[in-house]
Amino acid sequence: MNKTLKISTGIACFALLTACSSHYALTGIQHQRITIDQRFDAQPDQAAAEFLKPYKHVVDSIMGPIVGQSAHYMAADRPESALSNLLSDILVWAAKDYGEEPVLGVYNIGGIRTALPEGNVTYGDVLDIAPFENKICFLTLTGEKLLLLFSQMAARGGEGVSHGAELVISPEGKLLSARLHGKEIDPKADYRITTIDYLSQGNDGMTAFKDGTQLVSPQESKNNTRFIIINYFKERAAKGEAVSAKVEGRIKIAK
Repeated sequence: MNKTLKISTGIACFALLTACSSHYALTGIQHQRITIDQRFDAQPDQAAAEFLKPYKHVVDSIMGPIVGQSAHYMAADRPESALSNLLSDILVWAAKDYGEEPVLGVYNIGGIRTALPEGNVTYGDVLDIAPFENKICFLTLTGEKLLLLFSQMAARGGEGVSHGAELVISPEGKLLSARLHGKEIDPKADYRITTIDYLSQGNDGMTAFKDGTQLVSPQESKNNTRFIIINYFKERAAKGEAVSAKVEGRIKIAK
């Protein structure tokens, strides 16, 4: 994947000129984009490579270990994507280790920072996907608040939801219908949900989570989502299975 680095030489000059007394005056600002891609690998700077060599060894030893395999490339997208489906399902999968039985998992698209490659998946790949210190948590929402949550997801164009969710939203971001495991949402019923602590605090526009009750939010580092994702990959690898997910109509935009 190509990355671009935007360099503003004018800003640097301005900082230099204002930092010292001189008769120079800023007359203009120019900038350009320098594409950083594999072309730079063809003629690496040897001095820089030597300087980074001892650090690269340490980083590679941490990021390089393989934790499992991915059956295909997966990226996050709205309203629904293979990767957001996978991560939401993983939260539900992990619930057994906490004595929980949630009916829904929610993972925010904004928290998925890159795609999952096909083939071997390393610790570094998982860290790239989930770089934040978000931890799994559990809470209960009434059906009324769950419908509000789904409406807030619709306004954002969709978020990651686990298997069993069936949302239909309008092109304008309105919730048109919602079902969970084949049933309409009962406004007076209670629904146990697993998500990340960042969302449970009402972030990313999902303020309905702030009305959750019976919150269980373990804060030890082992509960970080990256370790939960790694555990899932390792379990599948131990069974000789590659991880896979697909778009299956969990969130649809009405025509």
